[in-house]
Amino acid sequence: MRKTIGILVLAFMGCSHAYARDGFEKVRCDGDIAKALIGPASNETVMAIEARHKDLKLKDLGASDYGRFSSITWSICGREFMVLEENRRNIVRDALELPAHSDTTPAFEGTCKLNGKPMPEYVVGTLREESGKDELQAVTAWKVDEKAIKFVKMPTDGLLCSRDGIVKTSP
Repeated sequence: MRKTIGILVLAFMGCSHAYARDGFEKVRCDGDIAKALIGPASNETVMAIEARHKDLKLKDLGASDYGRFSSITWSICGREFMVLEENRRNIVRDALELPAHSDTTPAFEGTCKLNGKPMPEYVVGTLREESGKDELQAVTAWKVDEKAIKFVKMPTDGLLCSRDGIVKTSP
């Protein structure tokens, strides 16, 4: 009986350790952060995850839900990353280090037109600010492949994006 209880206690301790896995345990500031983010994620509160990873200066910068997946932006080690997380399974399918952005090259996520035609895909990147224009030229861009839940780098020639998608974040 004691042996059975001991085994159960050890099993419970092992499970509680597994529960603490949150997708950031492999992340190191001097490593490939985007690659380390891919894999199982946690559905714990953001506050609990941030508190556990103070060494990474981890900060949640916001998220958008697209039904089958969510895009979540994090500040990690002073840099900005966006992950695509499959909602039903809590698995990060892809991660991208976002390029530096500012008032003159703001961050963007939303819809765009390619050579005047609306694109069906969701686009992430940076834009070139031009006062008085509703659509701005993309400087960097990745479309989101919704089937694979992956970022796909795309050329920016002829890519105009709505000013409405400008994201105000700061790490």
